[in-house]
Amino acid sequence: MNQNFYDAIVDTPIIAAVKDWKGLEMCLLLDIKVVFVLFGDICNISQITDQLKAAEKIVMVHMDLITGLNSKEIAVDFIQKNTKADGIISTRQNIIKRGKDLSMFTIFRFFVIDSMAINSIERQQGTVKADFIEILPGVMPKIISKICKNSATPVIVGGLITDKEDVMMALDAGAIAISTTNQDVWKM
Repeated sequence: MNQNFYDAIVDTPIIAAVKDWKGLEMCLLLDIKVVFVLFGDICNISQITDQLKAAEKIVMVHMDLITGLNSKEIAVDFIQKNTKADGIISTRQNIIKRGKDLSMFTIFRFFVIDSMAINSIERQQGTVKADFIEILPGVMPKIISKICKNSATPVIVGGLITDKEDVMMALDAGAIAISTTNQDVWKM
């Protein structure tokens, strides 16, 4: 893992997850180092990443949420060649593997909805070797703690985080950072 990427997340454990243009504008005004881009399409993703990079942010594009991209590995090549993104986020193994092949930062996202999902995290993280895993929702301290204890990969949590108490519970449970679209949390 790139030490600068790791340090940026540790130093600023609140990650802005930007879901629209208004959120992008707000994010540009704040002292946030890492940004997850959760919106856009193949026509404007370069413009989005250009603005964030001009503000000296580390930019992670959520591959599954960019309109016009598919679940094939070539979509990662497109992001690497046509944007200034530093890395990618995905729920798909093949996308994360391709990102690693291209020396991009990677975050493997999991939705924890039941015990089978927890088992899937344990199985898949060993084969994919992402820089971080992200689990959602991020308001389950016991589950976060269990996953963090069983994971050699640092854990980011996101989803449903609405206040400082949620942030502190997630970090106390072992998460290295939280991601959120909640702009009030960005300002903490």
